[in-house]
Amino acid sequence: MNVTEETRGALLVLRVHEPRLDAANAPALREALIRQVDAGHDRIVLDLSESDFMDSSGLGALVSCLKRLGSRGALAVVGTKGEVARLFRLTRMDRVFALHPDLETAVRQLEG
Repeated sequence: MNVTEETRGALLVLRVHEPRLDAANAPALREALIRQVDAGHDRIVLDLSESDFMDSSGLGALVSCLKRLGSRGALAVVGTKGEVARLFRLTRMDRVFALHPDLETAVRQLEG
């Protein structure tokens, strides 16, 4: 799983550099997210702008992170498009996750 990290104040920005988030790499994504939460990061922005496809296992990795954060933190998702955005809508997870059109909007929302 190719994920890069950037800290912006109290926020952690994770950029996923994978075209597909599916059963082959979802466990690694889940592990990377949970590791960050367990390390004390409770405000995370996940950038999926390089991902063109995600299946239910990829979505499950994000749900695991959200559950781990609980009420003590926030997970914002940016850059969903095409099939990834469609999956969020079809599963109604667009009502569960804070989806933002770009990184700056998500950062402003989580900092405010």
